[in-house]
Amino acid sequence: MSARAAIVVQARMGSSRLPGKSLAPIAGRPLLAHVVERLADQGELPVVLATTTLLEDDLLCDEADRLGIAVLRGSADDVLGRYAFAASLLGVPAIIRATADNPAVDLAAAVRTLDILQRSGADYVVDYGLPTGATVEAMTVAALVRAAALATDAYDREHVTPFIRRDGRSRAVDALAPTELRRPDLRFTVDTPEDLDYMRRVYLEAGPAERPWPLAALIAAADRVRERAELEQTGADAR
Repeated sequence: MSARAAIVVQARMGSSRLPGKSLAPIAGRPLLAHVVERLADQGELPVVLATTTLLEDDLLCDEADRLGIAVLRGSADDVLGRYAFAASLLGVPAIIRATADNPAVDLAAAVRTLDILQRSGADYVVDYGLPTGATVEAMTVAALVRAAALATDAYDREHVTPFIRRDGRSRAVDALAPTELRRPDLRFTVDTPEDLDYMRRVYLEAGPAERPWPLAALIAAADRVRERAELEQTGADAR
């Protein structure tokens, strides 16, 4: 692979709080489709699905095939190892980590964090200030492979990047998100049935689009959803 990085999306069907959420429909398309389409919108970096070898995740492979992206499969519990395995096969110097429960991931986040990673010489970069679930993490493959070789704690193996962030041999950078997108008060990730219902309402408010909505448009839609809910509550309190 000749790209300067690859975007690797982790997904599994066996979420404990919301099983099957990666294929739950939002605005008529599976959650995973929203994530992949948004990440692929930048047109430069390839998008790859990293899922498990469990039979239940064959469904995710089928969806990835429909979306036209490659699939790499690995451990269900050792997600850090799954990422390191993917990196070894992809042959790129950097990886962008994304997760399949973020249907409003910022369209520009992957390239933005990668550019900062490469300009700064850091080993790890993440935006802060975005809505929860709107960002990605950029890291060098060298730092990722080192973490996979050294990390022993179950939390580090499951969550991929905490070891890199605190490892003194790796330089981690928290990059301030663009001003117009700094809305840490918003939650755009799907972990629970309530999260899923909320993102459906945000997408319904945003309306149909030929291309993925920019994050700013989804933030505006979320604000309208909140304003409507507040008006409805005010009316209910007045009755």
